[in-house]
Amino acid sequence: MIQDTINKVRAWGADKGITGPEGKATGISQFSKTLEEVNELSDAIEANDLPEIEDAIGDTTVTLILLAELYGLTFEECLEWAYSVISKRTGQMVDGVFIKDK
Repeated sequence: MIQDTINKVRAWGADKGITGPEGKATGISQFSKTLEEVNELSDAIEANDLPEIEDAIGDTTVTLILLAELYGLTFEECLEWAYSVISKRTGQMVDGVFIKDK
């Protein structure tokens, strides 16, 4: 199911001219869009607005899927790589934040 959705996002990005042969987005422009969505997420968290939090997490994910595409990567391989690193991390929770060991 999630793989189908990721593929639909890729198709949507190509259809809208963000990615693909006709794509006009750049890494910088797509990253800017990611920051915009992260700021919306921050606002939603501050307001404790669950529907907006859900929307902003989804929108941020869309921008990251397309950003990966712009660099010839896949969202899935980026996520797998990140998990392979964090799964081995040790550390502790401090004031609600996981702090990794050095």
